[in-house]
Amino acid sequence: MKSTITVSTENFFKDAIKKVTIHEDRKNLLLGIAEGVAKEYAKNKTVHLNFICTHNSRRSQLGQVWSFFAANFFGLNIKAYSGGTEITSFHRNTIKTLQKVGFTFQLVDFSHQNPKYLISFNGTNKSILGYSKRFDCLENPESYIAITTCNDADKNCPFVPKATYRFHLPYVDPKDSDSTNLQETIYLKINKKVAAEMFFIFSEISKLIS
Repeated sequence: MKSTITVSTENFFKDAIKKVTIHEDRKNLLLGIAEGVAKEYAKNKTVHLNFICTHNSRRSQLGQVWSFFAANFFGLNIKAYSGGTEITSFHRNTIKTLQKVGFTFQLVDFSHQNPKYLISFNGTNKSILGYSKRFDCLENPESYIAITTCNDADKNCPFVPKATYRFHLPYVDPKDSDSTNLQETIYLKINKKVAAEMFFIFSEISKLIS
């Protein structure tokens, strides 16, 4: 799958933290996540993050992809994963908005229902595997910090097995904009918000462990 790059990933990432307003209550939530991750990092010198949302198609995928980028940007040994309480597919609109900011998607396993992609960006030879899966699938780690990104996942997963910490970081679901004139704008807005907040979290982790 070809990318439709309009800006570089790094420039979008750095611009997001400047342009997105993070209010005090949200900032406190992000700081709590950073502190939890930093504690695990100090003990193990590595951390696995598992972003969990009901369908693992939009918000949890954005969380995983931007954490993958942020870990590389800040030079941290943090691995990003995602999963759902149900299996659907990596939604094409999520893919499109990530492509627009420089991520590349290479189709590695075609399925009409749930294709798999290797996701990367310019300047690295690393990649992550993107597709919809349950949060406890075999390809995800056995021990991780769980970050739930939608209210349904928070309600339906009162207990996430093997999670060392669990944080709830909800985002507005962009799916209501699908097939509307606002689709691209709404997805890009959520994309930028997730990018900004991952920048904030990983920046704080870097400070806390240094």
